[in-house]
Amino acid sequence: MIRRRPPLVAPTPRRRASEPVVPMINVVFLLLIFFLMTAQIVPPDPFGISLPEAAGDTPDEAAPLYISASGETAFADLRGDAAVRAAAEAGPVNLHADAALEAVALARLLRDLQEAGADTVQIVTLPGAP
Repeated sequence: MIRRRPPLVAPTPRRRASEPVVPMINVVFLLLIFFLMTAQIVPPDPFGISLPEAAGDTPDEAAPLYISASGETAFADLRGDAAVRAAAEAGPVNLHADAALEAVALARLLRDLQEAGADTVQIVTLPGAP
């Protein structure tokens, strides 16, 4: 008859089933979504700001088209309508408009650029106050 020896190490007792974690994870995600939806990431402006100060992307490195407060346009060494046509043909237009330029004159220039074939016009502005 073969005798069995007792094990050298006692068997580990079975652990009781742990508490379910999934409901706690659900509650944490619901709270996260709630706080993301209700938080103000950027505080609202206290009042409207007037351009040309604006935050935005940096303009491409293209030759700029300048327009003065009186409506005179310049592109490289060209002036007037020739400057508008040359800027439109050069590709994306970086428009450096004076802050005192009337909106009607700016709208007229944008229409002239579109008629001359400009696809993209970027109005270059100063960075806004933080």
